[in-house]
Amino acid sequence: MAYVSSNRTTAALGLGDRIADIRKDLADAWRAHRIYRQTLRELQGLSLRELNDLGLNPSMLRAIALEAAYGRQG
Repeated sequence: MAYVSSNRTTAALGLGDRIADIRKDLADAWRAHRIYRQTLRELQGLSLRELNDLGLNPSMLRAIALEAAYGRQG
Protein backbone atom coordinates (compact mmCIF):
# COMPACT_ATOMS: atom_id res chain seq x y z
CA MET A 1 0.00 0.00 0.00
CA ALA A 2 1.40 3.38 -0.97
CA TYR A 3 0.48 6.72 0.47
CA VAL A 4 1.80 10.25 0.53
CA SER A 5 2.25 12.26 3.66
CA SER A 6 2.94 15.96 3.58
CA ASN A 7 3.70 18.10 6.60
CA ARG A 8 3.57 21.61 5.25
CA THR A 9 2.80 24.50 7.50
CA THR A 10 0.73 26.83 5.38
CA ALA A 11 0.02 29.30 8.15
CA ALA A 12 3.37 31.04 7.59
CA LEU A 13 3.04 31.02 3.81
CA GLY A 14 1.23 33.68 1.91
CA LEU A 15 -1.17 33.05 -0.93
CA GLY A 16 1.53 33.68 -3.52
CA ASP A 17 3.83 31.15 -1.90
CA ARG A 18 1.10 28.52 -1.76
CA ILE A 19 0.27 29.09 -5.44
CA ALA A 20 3.96 28.80 -6.33
CA ASP A 21 4.16 25.51 -4.41
CA ILE A 22 1.10 24.14 -6.20
CA ARG A 23 2.51 25.22 -9.54
CA LYS A 24 5.84 23.52 -8.78
CA ASP A 25 4.07 20.31 -7.68
CA LEU A 26 2.03 20.29 -10.89
CA ALA A 27 5.13 20.86 -13.01
CA ASP A 28 6.93 18.00 -11.24
CA ALA A 29 3.95 15.68 -11.74
CA TRP A 30 3.70 16.61 -15.43
CA ARG A 31 7.44 16.04 -15.91
CA ALA A 32 7.22 12.58 -14.32
CA HIS A 33 4.19 11.71 -16.44
CA ARG A 34 6.07 12.70 -19.61
CA ILE A 35 8.96 10.43 -18.59
CA TYR A 36 6.49 7.59 -17.99
CA ARG A 37 4.86 8.04 -21.40
CA GLN A 38 8.18 8.31 -23.24
CA THR A 39 9.65 5.26 -21.49
CA LEU A 40 6.54 3.18 -22.12
CA ARG A 41 6.41 4.25 -25.79
CA GLU A 42 10.07 3.33 -26.31
CA LEU A 43 9.69 -0.04 -24.58
CA GLN A 44 6.55 -0.84 -26.58
CA GLY A 45 8.51 -0.08 -29.77
CA LEU A 46 10.89 -2.96 -29.10
CA SER A 47 10.30 -6.28 -30.77
CA LEU A 48 9.61 -9.41 -28.74
CA ARG A 49 13.11 -10.63 -29.55
CA GLU A 50 14.67 -7.39 -28.28
CA LEU A 51 12.61 -7.61 -25.10
CA ASN A 52 13.75 -11.21 -24.59
CA ASP A 53 17.37 -10.13 -25.08
CA LEU A 54 16.88 -7.61 -22.27
CA GLY A 55 15.25 -10.24 -20.06
CA LEU A 56 11.85 -8.54 -20.25
CA ASN A 57 8.40 -9.60 -21.30
CA PRO A 58 5.55 -7.36 -22.47
CA SER A 59 3.66 -7.65 -19.18
CA MET A 60 6.53 -5.90 -17.36
CA LEU A 61 6.61 -2.74 -19.47
CA ARG A 62 4.17 -0.60 -17.47
CA ALA A 63 5.87 -1.43 -14.18
CA ILE A 64 9.27 -0.55 -15.63
CA ALA A 65 7.98 2.75 -17.01
CA LEU A 66 6.36 3.60 -13.65
CA GLU A 67 9.61 2.89 -11.83
CA ALA A 68 11.57 5.01 -14.31
CA ALA A 69 9.22 7.96 -13.86
CA TYR A 70 8.28 7.80 -10.19
CA GLY A 71 11.02 5.73 -8.60
CA ARG A 72 10.67 2.58 -6.56
CA GLN A 73 7.02 2.04 -5.58
CA GLY A 74 6.18 0.33 -2.30
